[in-house]
Amino acid sequence: MTESETQKADVQTNRAARKWSKSELLGRLIWDCTQFAFRWSPRQFWLWRRVFLRVFGAQIGNHVHIHPSVRIAVPWNVEIGDYSAIGDGAIIYSLGRVRIAAQATISQYVHLCAGTHDYRDPAMPLEKSSIDIEDGVWVCANAFVGPNTRLGAYAIIGAASVAVSDVPAWTIVAGNPARKIKTRPAFKA
Repeated sequence: MTESETQKADVQTNRAARKWSKSELLGRLIWDCTQFAFRWSPRQFWLWRRVFLRVFGAQIGNHVHIHPSVRIAVPWNVEIGDYSAIGDGAIIYSLGRVRIAAQATISQYVHLCAGTHDYRDPAMPLEKSSIDIEDGVWVCANAFVGPNTRLGAYAIIGAASVAVSDVPAWTIVAGNPARKIKTRPAFKA
């Protein structure tokens, strides 16, 4: 392509675009200013962090374990089912909806990224995407799960893997990009 055929990035338009309503901006400001109560709570204060997130609109099930070092961008876009766990240093970049079903394990330093930009548009507008993680999924340490991704029930995303497309139920994937390496043995769930 010649330079006349290509469009230049329009960063100024992107920065000037309205991405959040006034109430969302206020909610994010209050969340940012009060996160210390979440982050500085002792590790064993699972109930406290569940309640704190519920106050900010998150739908958090019973017996959920969320470590205090977890970073959540927009709590009201998060749903976590009963008996799920979110490990140390995990990032839930919940610009769009992030749903983690029951009995899922999100290991330490996992990054769930529910936001991206439309690279086809020179202004690269923000896209608030979603992530859907079904029952019993295990996302292993340091893995990345990209926008608009569904992880089927009891799938396993291997350590340091990059999952940017849907993973079928009972499938074990690994690598960058994540590829199927085997099927998880079925057990009575």
